[in-house]
Amino acid sequence: MAGGISGCADMSGIRPTAELRDASSLGLGAGAGVGAQSTDSVSPQWWRAFGDESLDRLIDQALQASPSLKLAEARLARARAVTEVADAATLPQINGQLDATRQRYTAHGAVPPPLAGTILNSGTAQLSASWELDFFGKNRAALDAALGSAHAAEADAQAARVLLASNVARTYFQLVRLNEQAQVARRTLAQREETLKLVQDRVRAGLDTRLELNQSEGGLPEARLQLETLHEQMALARNALAALVGQPNSPVAQNLPALAAIKNVAFEPVIPADLLGRRADIAAARWRVEASGKDVVNAKTQFYPNINLVAFAGFSSIGLGRLLDAGSQQWGVGPALRLPVFDAGRLRANLRGKTADLDAAVESYNAAVIDAVRDVADQVASTQAIARQQTEQRAAQRAAESAYDIALQRYNAGLGTYLNVLTAETSVLAQRRSAVDLGARALDTQVALMRALGGGYQSASSPTARDATQGATKLVAARAGNTRAASSFDLK
Repeated sequence: MAGGISGCADMSGIRPTAELRDASSLGLGAGAGVGAQSTDSVSPQWWRAFGDESLDRLIDQALQASPSLKLAEARLARARAVTEVADAATLPQINGQLDATRQRYTAHGAVPPPLAGTILNSGTAQLSASWELDFFGKNRAALDAALGSAHAAEADAQAARVLLASNVARTYFQLVRLNEQAQVARRTLAQREETLKLVQDRVRAGLDTRLELNQSEGGLPEARLQLETLHEQMALARNALAALVGQPNSPVAQNLPALAAIKNVAFEPVIPADLLGRRADIAAARWRVEASGKDVVNAKTQFYPNINLVAFAGFSSIGLGRLLDAGSQQWGVGPALRLPVFDAGRLRANLRGKTADLDAAVESYNAAVIDAVRDVADQVASTQAIARQQTEQRAAQRAAESAYDIALQRYNAGLGTYLNVLTAETSVLAQRRSAVDLGARALDTQVALMRALGGGYQSASSPTARDATQGATKLVAARAGNTRAASSFDLK
């Protein structure tokens, strides 16, 4: 019957082509993991695990004052308002009308005497009601599409929170790293000043030449340059941190902790891959697939007739004095049917556009999932590599410190020169710089991994990762007329 009453409009041959990627196509079979933490989820306040109160305060300030979060919240409010508009279309509409007009009626028109050629007042007071009988689900599909967009906006807002918190943490740890590198650089400068003094004494004693003196003098500007470069980088990092917390040109993080005082977050050997489904960006992409699918449904219902119930009741009269008389009553009720017959291809073009939007949403979802798998794999690989590098670096630092101790003992015993001591200390300082870099990289990678695992994203409106993806896959299959069993993106 629906095909018969759809007139000349034809939707055949228009269907989506994109399909959601399943777990097997991503190399993630049943029970697969991507290599780290086996907890059920990341804490929504994951940064507190580092045990740094200054970092906690900075992130709290950023989450309260950031313009980027305010922008995401405004977009969410707008999406919810669109949902309310779509919901209103599913309900009856009632309007009131009150008109009062002073009019001259033409003497040579359809108005008969004695009205013809006279000037009279006329008035209308009535209520009108209409209700579109949504037999084909047009309004419901529009509502579902708006709900999907609202859920996507909610997930986007949460993604913005996770990204902001991780950026604050990573910038803070970068500032801590630069501060410790500056301490090593100051010790390097002091060492080179001591070396220069020692070489000057040896030159005066005839034990060294001008060559050694010039080499020692050249080391001082180099050390000062390194220290000034670190000071510049610290100033830029502080500016970036102040902007992130919404307090530009304000002194932030003045009392930085030692790198060793910051706790490392422990990770177990295997991360269940289903944690990827708890990323806000993946949830937003999945909701956009749902919304685009409902837009396709809505576009298809445009091919079917609109059936409305229309009613009105009120008063109408010529002459305001008799407007409320019983004889001025008027009312009416009845159905209204509007059927597309010929629209020059407008409905088909609209359906093709919505179908293309669905394909784009599916491919965006696929891209988000692929990027999430790569992101987690990268952070896991870096975490494991940094752990191995730290093991080797600690061994190299122990050897350098041992050589330094031996050189110092030989100097105290009169068996070696102090220049040998300073040379040995150069190796120790280089290893300390390496230790600072690796320690800061370890913290930065832990932050990046927690962000990659969703950063504690939680939403009451989001179904589980399996149900969400399976529902989206079924939606695409239904739109394409595919009767095969829909695959699910079950990463667990």
